[in-house]
Amino acid sequence: MKWPTVRELSALVPLPEGYRFAELNRAMIPSLIAAIRVWYPAISVGVASCYLREDFYVKRVVLDGQDDRDVLVVPFTFDGQLAGVWSFEREIDSLAIYGRLIVLAPEHRGAKLAAIAMNGTENLGRFMGAAFLYALATLKIPHAQRALEGAGFRLLGFFPGYDREEVAPGVVKRVYQAVYAKLLVPEDEVLRPDPRNLTPRARALYGLLFSDVPEAAS
Repeated sequence: MKWPTVRELSALVPLPEGYRFAELNRAMIPSLIAAIRVWYPAISVGVASCYLREDFYVKRVVLDGQDDRDVLVVPFTFDGQLAGVWSFEREIDSLAIYGRLIVLAPEHRGAKLAAIAMNGTENLGRFMGAAFLYALATLKIPHAQRALEGAGFRLLGFFPGYDREEVAPGVVKRVYQAVYAKLLVPEDEVLRPDPRNLTPRARALYGLLFSDVPEAAS
């Protein structure tokens, strides 16, 4: 699962006029952290707070075109200025891609970059040889949910208390997250569970979530 270059990503996920993807390098890290802190103040706590730490980029993120890291951070620019950031993680052993983060500067949120990115994730995944895409969405606002559903991701359920958010000044609570996924391989390559191996509760939920998925041909 080789990461695409910025040129390849630009072809896979075309952006509106004036917007570009940028290749992250070490020199950009402080300005990107400062921008994220302004764009998304609530990021100071919780799973995405790592995007405010320089050591996270140095230890885990692809920098200067490396391909030996499993987290990619791609800044959006507009007329050469930072306009947002998109990040995802590859899971090589399961051939999966986890959509970790997308944050936009307030003045660029009308450009529908989040929806464009979510729709383009399938192209990215297929290019990399991924079989499965997944992401978590906040329930604080509906925008991420709409972007994922519009891109054909399936809502699988909720993680109760998975993440932390500052729900009021100085008040941090654990919050629910919606879980979305998209399969990139044909159904006949997937083994569906035998109902006999499911508890009544698991069988009922499985039927509710996947009643529209046809049985694979034997």
